Amino acid sequence: MQVSIATAPPPTDAEPLGAARLPGLSIVLPCFNEEGNVADAIRYASAAAQAVARDYEVIVVNDGSTDATAERAAAFAAVDQHVRLVVHAVNRGYGDALRSGLRAARMPWIFLTDADLQFDLRELERFLPLTADADAIVGRRAQRQDPFLRRASAGAWNWLVRRLFALPVGDVDCAFKLIRAELLDGVPLRSHGAMISTELLVRLLARGARLQERDVRHRPRVAGQQSGANPRVVLRAFRELAWLRGELRRPSPAR
Repeated sequence: MQVSIATAPPPTDAEPLGAARLPGLSIVLPCFNEEGNVADAIRYASAAAQAVARDYEVIVVNDGSTDATAERAAAFAAVDQHVRLVVHAVNRGYGDALRSGLRAARMPWIFLTDADLQFDLRELERFLPLTADADAIVGRRAQRQDPFLRRASAGAWNWLVRRLFALPVGDVDCAFKLIRAELLDGVPLRSHGAMISTELLVRLLARGARLQERDVRHRPRVAGQQSGANPRVVLRAFRELAWLRGELRRPSPAR
């Protein structure tokens, strides 16, 4: 398979972005049945990373896809040392996919996003000035481009987790998060499904992370299918919500 990867010109000392560049960036792309999107997702991630970081890697986590997602991602990894593929033999859930990507990440900054092409990754450049004073910059979908029922359920979910965990963000599950990697060292993430986004923010804030939220543009999905409204996904999220709430209420072990 012939693979064409969009690239940006290598950085030079004369570039305006200069010192504002991140020293290194890992972009984590969890995927489940994204054969129609994954090639462009890798191309756009590579180009965005080159624009904001001096070194980078794109980590594609294939979470047990039953289509050609893994094969298409593997074609990129075979010709580009910056692209790495992590494979789950079976579908384990969004949380497990995200955790696998985090474990594989080797750069000082990590960007978490999805392979569904619903974000313009060039907006990462707007996050760069914020990295001087923030440990995590999270996106908030402006004019969310999802069906009405999906938007309504997401609004209810966001209200619930903000109320339960006092989260100072308006869009907990937005897949546009830039995080300082050292803040994630030893963080005990345990959610297997969509609850991972809430757990991640809760545990980062418990560590004293400085967090900022910024609007990002959102696009309609043009290929593949959303899984967030799947009854099994929703049920798992509520089970893990109850578990996380209970765990955070338990006293920490004495040191």
